Amino acid sequence: MIRFILVCIVVIGFLILSIPILLVEWIIGKFAPMAKDISSLRIVQFMFRFILWITGAKVTVIGEENVPKDTPVLYIGNHRSYFDILLTYSRCPIRTGYIAKKEMEKIPLLSNWMRYLHCLFLDRKDIKQGLKTILAAVDKVKSGISICIFPEGTRNKNEDELDMLSFHEGSFKIAAKAKCPIIPMAISNSADVFEAHFPTIHPAKVVVEYGKPIYPDELSKEDKKHIGEYTRNIIHDMLVKNKPLTEK
Repeated sequence: MIRFILVCIVVIGFLILSIPILLVEWIIGKFAPMAKDISSLRIVQFMFRFILWITGAKVTVIGEENVPKDTPVLYIGNHRSYFDILLTYSRCPIRTGYIAKKEMEKIPLLSNWMRYLHCLFLDRKDIKQGLKTILAAVDKVKSGISICIFPEGTRNKNEDELDMLSFHEGSFKIAAKAKCPIIPMAISNSADVFEAHFPTIHPAKVVVEYGKPIYPDELSKEDKKHIGEYTRNIIHDMLVKNKPLTEK
């Protein structure tokens, strides 16, 4: 429970104390947008690493060399925990925006930081607005900003993390239209940090593996047609392979 309280204090404290920083970042953005983007990225990455340190999570990272450092990508990952965002965003080498549920746009200060970081808000109940979000994500990638999405559409609460939800194929239109590589991410055992024993936070062994880039145009006609299932199978294989690494 102590770790949970500390995490809450750090998160709430940062959001409140960062109000002047938000103002400074806004001013910087008026004169040097790229400098503002990078500084916002590094500030949040530092806080995410600090929070992960508080949780005591032992994180093993595999395949980070598969992530291009000089070109935007579409990150695709399985989703089991709120900490998936912290685990993955803290390692993004370049500007990266996440696609989040529309409800998060209503959270003051947090939503401000998310906009600074080029996050987009998806209305899962409105197909027309959802398409606009996908097109906005395409524009982000074309401008040099990576996008991360969890195509299960929500946190997977199945007992076995290998039992993933279906991937929404529409998410992959971002890569097809922006002509960018897809980086599959397999996040193992992240729910054991928090969700598995809510409301306490426990140290857990977590594995984040980045698969080799997937280039949609290089896939067979059948795989391209079912690219969500194709990517899901790759992530599933990585989860199976890494499961022994998370066992105590």
